[in-house]
Amino acid sequence: MKKEWAILNPAGAKRIVATKDLPGNTWRKVLSENDCRIEVCTSPAALAVNKLRSALGTTCDGVIGQLNETWDNDLLSALHAAGGRVYCNYAVGFDNVDVRAATSLGIAIGNTPEVLTEATAEMGVALTFAAARRVTEADDFMRAGKFTGWRHSLFLGELLTGRTLGVVGAGRIGSAYARMMVEGHKMSLMYFNTKPNTELENYVASYGKFLGGVGQSSVTCRRASTIEELLSAADVIALFPALNEKTFHLLDGKRLSLMKEHAVLVNLSRGPVIDETALVQHCRTHPNFRAGLDVYEKEPKTAQGLLALSNVVLAPHLGSATLWTREAMATLAARNVAAVLNGFPAWDGGSVLKFLGESPPKAAPSIVNARGVGMISLES
Repeated sequence: MKKEWAILNPAGAKRIVATKDLPGNTWRKVLSENDCRIEVCTSPAALAVNKLRSALGTTCDGVIGQLNETWDNDLLSALHAAGGRVYCNYAVGFDNVDVRAATSLGIAIGNTPEVLTEATAEMGVALTFAAARRVTEADDFMRAGKFTGWRHSLFLGELLTGRTLGVVGAGRIGSAYARMMVEGHKMSLMYFNTKPNTELENYVASYGKFLGGVGQSSVTCRRASTIEELLSAADVIALFPALNEKTFHLLDGKRLSLMKEHAVLVNLSRGPVIDETALVQHCRTHPNFRAGLDVYEKEPKTAQGLLALSNVVLAPHLGSATLWTREAMATLAARNVAAVLNGFPAWDGGSVLKFLGESPPKAAPSIVNARGVGMISLES
């Protein structure tokens, strides 16, 4: 075993490859208690395809991998040839995995939903206000020793209270972000989603009724019929859609031009949802437009000119980066792998938070292709 790999519970009968060491110890305990030998890559660098294939070897029962790895048909076929039955993405998204190929090979694909919802939504709020209130520009200004005293025109930003919030992709994370912004800052909500989100609409309606009852201006919520309608009307646009063929370059130059001159754009989804080159050009020609990005089109690279823009706040993909969240993701990943190898059914009983305790259900918390690989769901 090379130095960049560590072995945990070497006597385990089932061989599991973890392409990165994960936070906390619970995930290790879960796999060890389920008779798994865990081989962990300790190198911080992303593994190239040839190294991933080499790591699988001739015998591998399952893998916990990362979203910056491409698990295509060839790599999944290598896992299948090694006897692999399960791959779990250490993320809620799985656009880096060819799920159709995995299903045809009989490989269960897991992910880690729900536990990162609030953390990612909070990061969205942080980026929104960092961009709107020009926090990073002001920070650079202070560190350069340029502050000589209060000035009435210094780094004027945008007041968001009472404005219109536009959310593209009102799933778990998008809805959590919307609630934080609406309730915290009394913003009216417009959302664009493939289906109506009646739960979110009812939430905003109830909050609006409460505000009216205490003598304050109410808030509203409505579903936009087109994304163009949302882009034209909203003061803040936050992106939370899944990445697929329909959402690739969802925001191109033409759609960016529809946004308000002083709009704030935030992306916590996937980088390719925005045409990054077009965004650079838009930010150059619209200096009062602001953006907050946590993801990039060709991570870890950024489009030429993006790093030089003062009206863009940049974070290195930190949406789920809280200790509790990352440990919980690791626990879910381990429970997915252990459950599949034990022949347990897929979970269909509500919140996956039940799997973080000491006595979890005998099920796999989240298998995205459960039906395709014949895993009968277990309800609560």
